[in-house]
Amino acid sequence: METKRITRPRKDRIIAGVCSGIGRYFDIDPNIVRVIWIILTIISIGLGVIAYIAAWLLFPEEIEEEPEKGEE
Repeated sequence: METKRITRPRKDRIIAGVCSGIGRYFDIDPNIVRVIWIILTIISIGLGVIAYIAAWLLFPEEIEEEPEKGEE
């Protein structure tokens, strides 16, 4: 059984892929996560920016799967 982890995808990202990774983890549209993040950042007078940077540093980037030989 594979453990589910939050990762930052290499594709489908706007800045660093944090919101996209959270959206994938919780199986929701990343745009909803982005809107919620913006609202919380405005309400908290910018603390969301600090949280985003922290998540950027803490969440690992998605491992790029190498194509099998003969598949390209």
